[in-house]
Amino acid sequence: CMCVADDALSLSGPASSVGADSSGSAADPLVERWSSDTLRVLSSMPSRTIGRSRGAILSQYYSRTMQLCRRRQSHRPSIHSFSRSARPSICGYRVESDAAHFEAEENKKEQLINNLQNLSVGERVRMLKAIPLNLAEKSELRYLIFHYCLCALRNGRYSWLSFVSSMQLWQTALKTVSGRFGTGVLSYFVFLRTLFFFNVFLLLVTGLFLVVPQAVRPPVLKKTAPVHFGLELLTGAGYFSDSLLYYGYYSNYTLQKPCSNSCGSHLSYNMPLAYFFTIGVAFFITCIILVYSMSQSFGQSFRVDRSKGLLTIKVFSCWDFKVIKKSSVKLQCENISTQLKELVAEVNRKEVKSSWLRCLFTVSVQLLAWFICIGSTVACALAVYYFSEYISGSVLLKEASLLALPTVVSSVNLLMPGFFNTVSPRCRGQDTENLMLKVSMLGVLCFHWLGRVACWESFVGQELYRFLLMDFIFTMLDTLIGELLWRLFTQKVLKKKRKPVFDIARNVLELIYGQTLAWLGVLFTPLLPAVQVTKLLLLFYIKKMSLMMNCQAPRKPWLASQMTTFFITLLCFPSFLGAAVCVTYTMWTIKPSPSCGPFRGLGTMFQAGKRWVEDLATANTRFKWLSWAHAYLVENPFFLFLAAGVFLIVIYFHIQVVDGQRKIIELLQEQIENEGEDKKFLITRLQEIHERKRPISRRIRTMSEVSHPYTPHTRMRK
Repeated sequence: CMCVADDALSLSGPASSVGADSSGSAADPLVERWSSDTLRVLSSMPSRTIGRSRGAILSQYYSRTMQLCRRRQSHRPSIHSFSRSARPSICGYRVESDAAHFEAEENKKEQLINNLQNLSVGERVRMLKAIPLNLAEKSELRYLIFHYCLCALRNGRYSWLSFVSSMQLWQTALKTVSGRFGTGVLSYFVFLRTLFFFNVFLLLVTGLFLVVPQAVRPPVLKKTAPVHFGLELLTGAGYFSDSLLYYGYYSNYTLQKPCSNSCGSHLSYNMPLAYFFTIGVAFFITCIILVYSMSQSFGQSFRVDRSKGLLTIKVFSCWDFKVIKKSSVKLQCENISTQLKELVAEVNRKEVKSSWLRCLFTVSVQLLAWFICIGSTVACALAVYYFSEYISGSVLLKEASLLALPTVVSSVNLLMPGFFNTVSPRCRGQDTENLMLKVSMLGVLCFHWLGRVACWESFVGQELYRFLLMDFIFTMLDTLIGELLWRLFTQKVLKKKRKPVFDIARNVLELIYGQTLAWLGVLFTPLLPAVQVTKLLLLFYIKKMSLMMNCQAPRKPWLASQMTTFFITLLCFPSFLGAAVCVTYTMWTIKPSPSCGPFRGLGTMFQAGKRWVEDLATANTRFKWLSWAHAYLVENPFFLFLAAGVFLIVIYFHIQVVDGQRKIIELLQEQIENEGEDKKFLITRLQEIHERKRPISRRIRTMSEVSHPYTPHTRMRK
C-alpha cells in the first residue's frame, strides 16, 4: 500500500504542477492530469510492480556484494603465517545462538573464510570436510569462499581490460580528435590505424619467412654497385637494386645449412616454395580479416538506433564518474559536446522535397558533370600511358628521369579532385570519380609494367617503391598548401576566422590508393610493407598536427559506423580484390624472368609448388596422392573459380542476413511505439469511463445521505 501511494504521489506530481498554473490557462498538452483512481490503477500495473520488485532485488544484491567486497579488502594474515599453537582451532568452531557473542562469531567466520581462501583447492576441500558443521553451514562457507574468489577474478579482469585499453596504439590522440572534431574525422584516423596493423602483419610474415632466411644465407653476387645515398633513397635504384628489398635478390634453390655433428643431417629451406606460399598465405589471411571486418562493420552500421533514443542515452548516462583528472574531464566534456551536436543535427535533418522541374534540372546538371569527369579521367589515363611509353623508350634513363612518371601520376591524383569539385560542387559522386581516376591510373601502370625489361619483377618493385614515396611527398605538399597556407591566407589576407574543413573522403581515398600500391608491390618488393608502415606512422602525426592547427570540424554530421563500413568496403573490393587479381594473374600465367629471382627457369611462379610435389612423390612413394591432388584441385582453374564463387555467395548471404535483421529491428521498434500508443489510448478511455461514472456515484451518495440523515459522517460534518 505504501508503494502504491508513493507511485500515485510521483504520478500526480506533474499533474498538480500543471494544475497550479497561473491565470488558469490551459495545461500543457504534453502533460496529462489523471484522477486518483487512474493513478492507483497505473501504480498497480505489472510493469511498475515488476520494476519495483526487481529494483529491490538488485539493491539487496548490491548491498550484499559491497559488504562482502569491503570485508575482502580488509587485510587478514594468512594461516601459514601463524605458528601451529597460535592457529585458530577449527574443531572448536561452533555456531552459537547467543546474541552477545554474535559479533565475535562473525569475526571468527570471516577469519575462517580468509584462512580457507589462502589454501589450495584440495586442502580447502579436506579442511571443509573435517570441520564439525552441518551441511547447510558448510555450503554457506563454500559459497562465501567462491564469491570472494569470483570478486577477486572480476577485479583482476577489469584491471587487465583497463590496462589493455590504455596500451592501445594512439588511444589518447584518438580521444582528443574525437572530442574536438567528432566521430567523422575520428573514423579517418581509425582507418589509418587499421591499415597500419595490416602492414605490420605483412611485414612480419615476409620478414620471418623470406627476408631473414635469405639474409642468413645470402647469394653470391657477380658485381656490387657503389653506395651513393642521394637520389637512390627516392628512386630505389643503384645499391638497392641488389639487396633484400627486391625480388631479383632472392635465390632459386634450396638453402642448406649444416647441422651439428650429433644431428648428422642438413637444415634445408626451399626458397621458391617459401616465396610462393608466403605471398599466397599472406593474401589469404588478409582476405579473411578484411571480410570479417566488413561483416562486423555491416552489422554495426545496420543497427537501427534512433537518434532521439541515442540522444537521450547520451544526455543522461554518458558521463564516466571515475574520471577525476582535469585533462581527462576536459577531454570527456569536449567529446560529449561534439557527439551531442552530431546527434542533434541528425535529429533535425529533414529531406527537402523539390518539384519535378527542379529535379530534372538537377539530374541534367549531374549527368553533364559526370560526362566531363569521365572524359577527363580517360584523357588523363591516355596521357599517362603515352608518357610512360615515351619514358621507357628513352635512352636517358638516369636517376632523375626515373622520378618523372611517379611525379606525373601523383600530380594528376592531386590536382584532378579539385577539378572534379569545381565541375560538380553539389554532387555526391565526387568520391566515385576520384576512385575511378585512381583505379584507371593503376590499371594503365600495371599494363605498362609487366614484361618490359629483362628482370621485370625488380623493375616493377622499383616503380612501386617510387610511386609510394612520391605519393607520401605529394600528400605532405597537399597538407602544407591546402591546409596550412590556406589557413594563413584566410586569416591574414581575407581577415576571416574560418578554417578549411578536413576532407574526410579525399584523405581516405589517398590512404586506399597507397595501400593498393603496397599490396601490389609485396610480390616484387617483400620489404615494401616496411616502407608503408613508416609512411603511415609519419602520416598519422603530421595529419593530426595539421588538423589541430589548421582545420575545423565538418559542418554536416557524419555517421561514423556507416563511414567505417564504406571505407572497409572500398578497401576490400576495389583495392584488395584488384591487387589480389593482379598478383594471382602474375603468379599463374606470366613467365618469370630467366635471369633473376626465385622462380627463374620455371614456366610460371605457380610451378614451384608442382615441382616440390613431384620431388616429394619421387623421394617417397607414399606421397603420390599429393601430385594427383595438386593436379586436379590446385592446377585446375575450376577449383579456384568454385572457391571464389562459394566465398562470394557466403558474403552475399551474410549481407542478406544482416539486412533481414535490420528490417526485423525496425518492425520491433514500430511495434514498441504502437504498444505505447495503445497504453495511452487505454488510459484515456479509462479516464473517460471514470469521468462518466463520477456523477452517478455522487448521486448515489446523496441519496444514501438523504435516506440516512443521522449517519456518523453527516453528524461529524455538521
